[in-house]
Amino acid sequence: MKKIKQISVFEHQRLLVGTNGFKQEHLDALLKLNEYHEGKYFEPIAKGLKFNQYVGIIQVDGLVIQIHPKADKDDDDSRWSGVLLNMLKACGKLKASSVGVAHVNRKNLNLLEVYFELYLQEIDGLLRKGLVKKYRKETKNVYSLKGKLEFAGHLQKNIIHKERFYTTHQVYDENHLLHQVLCKALTIVSYFTKGTRLHDYLKRVQLNFPEVSNSNITKSQLENIKLNRKTKDYSYALELARLIILNFSPDISSGKEKMLSLLFDMNQLWEEYILKQLQRTCLNNDIHVSGQESKLFWGSNLLRPDIVLRIGSNTLIIDTKWKRPSNSSASVGDLRQMYTYCRFWDAKKAVLLYPGNEIENEFKTYNTDDYSKQDNTEIGRIEHQCKMGFVSVLDEFGNLDIQIGNKILKLLED
Repeated sequence: MKKIKQISVFEHQRLLVGTNGFKQEHLDALLKLNEYHEGKYFEPIAKGLKFNQYVGIIQVDGLVIQIHPKADKDDDDSRWSGVLLNMLKACGKLKASSVGVAHVNRKNLNLLEVYFELYLQEIDGLLRKGLVKKYRKETKNVYSLKGKLEFAGHLQKNIIHKERFYTTHQVYDENHLLHQVLCKALTIVSYFTKGTRLHDYLKRVQLNFPEVSNSNITKSQLENIKLNRKTKDYSYALELARLIILNFSPDISSGKEKMLSLLFDMNQLWEEYILKQLQRTCLNNDIHVSGQESKLFWGSNLLRPDIVLRIGSNTLIIDTKWKRPSNSSASVGDLRQMYTYCRFWDAKKAVLLYPGNEIENEFKTYNTDDYSKQDNTEIGRIEHQCKMGFVSVLDEFGNLDIQIGNKILKLLED
């Protein structure tokens, strides 16, 4: 059995062929994966690649590459090893009940193993409760006449076997789309758990799982699954199954090696994490926090700030940016965007929020002549304020800072 080798890197880091067991065939497979996803994961460089803002894990041909987030290039690498799992848990993308999640600081913890373990726990729980049966139509030879006799097929298949009937009839069993999806994901998990601590657990779950049709599950089928009162307990298991199936790439490397990638955009994760923390902090006060509000801007184009806060009659805008500016100043494009948000939301203050150590940074005021939207008449001079804000993701002990929501509110007051 091929031994699994692990490489740990950080976002925006380079990885060259010949480094820590990274071979040319690995590079070829990753470049094909990147091409399949429109080049968003990596940037090809001479004899290697440079990672973008996507973090997570990729497994291919006996090699596991773990890509960790890291807000500050000068920070200690060891402080960031468990950050991704903690942020995923805080954003509700991982259940805290997983054994793997409970040990997020364990050295060399494999993100795939955490998700696989969660999935096996969910399937095991469904099996203990009892799987849901559904009616389906089946056409086959039977020994008693039931349902509709398929006359042409009956003559073709049973000209000798007079004791049989070729019919279409209803069957009430576990062989339906929900279980076909779950079984497909179990099969994929089996490819990547050989030789790991989860292999025996997987085999026990597969042994207890009913035999279902081996169907080719499409993205459209996954997106159109609807749950009801009887199947609501399948919700999280299906969410994990979708994640596993849609990120499985059996043909990426010319069919030779199977590849699975679980990659997360840190820009989106940072935005969602900040939104969740602010909502939790403002739960019991008079501050209303919402994410992804939208307004028409030009034709069918929309404006959509990351976070909008309403404190009494005042509106404040937050736009999250995971990548810190190289020259300690916001780009003109970002400032124009924040100004536009202020105009359309009638907000007095806006903050470009970056990860990093708190820096003294005051709001800067810019004035503008504002006009009535009804008759285009000048109604006076309006003041808008904007600043760059920095909040530390980690506390002094290297854990996610649970006070980050309060610190952001303080940034808005200064």
